Amino acid sequence: MRALPIILLALRLHLHLHHFHGPAIDYLGLSLAAAASWFGVPGPGEPVLIAAAVFAARHSLDIGSVVFVAWAAAAAGGIVGWLVGLNAGRAFVTAPGPLRKARAKAVERGDEIFRRHPIIAIVLTPSWVAGIHRVRTAVFLPVNAFGAALWGVGIGLAAYWIGPTVVDAVDDLGLVTGVLLVALIVAGVGGEIWRRRRRERAEAAAPDL
Repeated sequence: MRALPIILLALRLHLHLHHFHGPAIDYLGLSLAAAASWFGVPGPGEPVLIAAAVFAARHSLDIGSVVFVAWAAAAAGGIVGWLVGLNAGRAFVTAPGPLRKARAKAVERGDEIFRRHPIIAIVLTPSWVAGIHRVRTAVFLPVNAFGAALWGVGIGLAAYWIGPTVVDAVDDLGLVTGVLLVALIVAGVGGEIWRRRRRERAEAAAPDL
């Protein structure tokens, strides 16, 4: 398997030519989230990448390093997921047990889809699914690497350029909301005080019976 050594070599080259700016723990968290997301765990990759890109826009991190780490970790996570599916996934899915025939038919249908539309199937499914359906190395690795690059660059740069504006807008909206809330509270308290004084005056002015 040559892809992982190539990714590690690219990482070493990046470190040699361009030092990471910002806390190492932030890049570590990004790499773990990206790898998990491309392995097939739903959820962690995109929010962490967006947050890292926004931090980069605020000069806490370097956007070039953020995008590179996201790409390298995502590509590596995809390869690990594919290897897991390739070596153990098919046997696990077709193992004896409940609904074995249905599971076997589902695998056969998946094989047909991956045979006819491999690139689309790789892009739209978790990496371990491609392993279960025995996608060839020559097909999976470039598609996985290119998809990880599009993911890292697309989401990373979009968040870098747009994210701070959105964050500022949310901060401003929060300030406006706070001011309005305080104004409503003051108005409510003032109105209650005015009503009490008016009632007290009315009671004082009323003749005793």
